[in-house]
Amino acid sequence: MIYRIACVGRIKEQHFTQMLNEYKKEIDKRGRLEICEVPDERIPQKAGDKVNAMIIEAEADRLRHVIGRDDYVIALCIEGKKTTTEGLADQVRRASERGHDTVTFVIGGSLGLAADIVRRADYRMSVSDMTFPHQLIRVTLAEQLAIISRS
Repeated sequence: MIYRIACVGRIKEQHFTQMLNEYKKEIDKRGRLEICEVPDERIPQKAGDKVNAMIIEAEADRLRHVIGRDDYVIALCIEGKKTTTEGLADQVRRASERGHDTVTFVIGGSLGLAADIVRRADYRMSVSDMTFPHQLIRVTLAEQLAIISRS
């Protein structure tokens, strides 16, 4: 199985990059992990709803180029369902049973994901009710995928 994490922005902290690379090495023994980072937009101070919508759309346009037409898409979003490791493994199994070779996890920028990307998703997942840096979520997701790939 190919796991793709399509995300907005780059990881700036070296320790997050190191952890992500370790999980990637582990996952790549049994499948493949691709990290596809697209550039984020600078959010001006006191940006209004119209500017925020334009930023979300610009980032979404970049994400759309990373999502494959035949991918099983899991959107990480606030309105998603909280999922256990076992639940995530079930989603990966479901993707495989439906003939998908690639599961793409989509992580938006600080303003979130565009509505059409959320609608396109085969599954909507929430990591927590708490707010975390998106860079940390990439590492957390990779760790969960490493656990799943071991079984």
